Amino acid sequence: MNDWLYSDVVKDHFMNPRNVLSGDESSWPCDGRGIVGNIKCGDQMLILIRVKDGKIADCRWKTYGCASALASTSILSEAIKGMSLEDAYTLKPEDIVAKLGGLPANKIHCSVLGDKALRAAIDDYLSRNGFATLKGRESVEVICTCLNVTDRDIEEAYKAGDRTWEDLQARTKIGTACGGCKERTLEFLHQLEHLYGE
Repeated sequence: MNDWLYSDVVKDHFMNPRNVLSGDESSWPCDGRGIVGNIKCGDQMLILIRVKDGKIADCRWKTYGCASALASTSILSEAIKGMSLEDAYTLKPEDIVAKLGGLPANKIHCSVLGDKALRAAIDDYLSRNGFATLKGRESVEVICTCLNVTDRDIEEAYKAGDRTWEDLQARTKIGTACGGCKERTLEFLHQLEHLYGE
């Protein structure tokens, strides 16, 4: 098996990850800390940030997961240095995947941890320092255009216990008009399983 399923950028960031936290968290004092994922599902990500003048000055991370998860966090850690908190807060998984030169479809869920861990770290920084929240500024994907059901709506339903297409339909009425959103909805549910686990 000579073929590498990933781009050269993914391979480089997997083999030579940047900004990895060596040692425990106390070895790198930070201004904000974010942790997401569930170790039982195989993916968990910790991001620590330092902030100066409203911009991310530095960051460190630890990720438990596959090559895609490690590479995604590594490239994210490089991309956010020097970025304003507002711009970093609105990064999307698609932005990370694009920087990596793409990921196999079954590994896209690995990139969703990065933006969520980063937002959690920024939220932590803002809370610690008494600044206004940026919640609500992150991008929202409309998954069901007929009924305007967003990824945020589905995530809230998942947190409330919905795990199946039928559960989501009962709560949000998603897909009851044309049903064209079912495939994307099920992909997103899979991502949420990796993010929150059971």
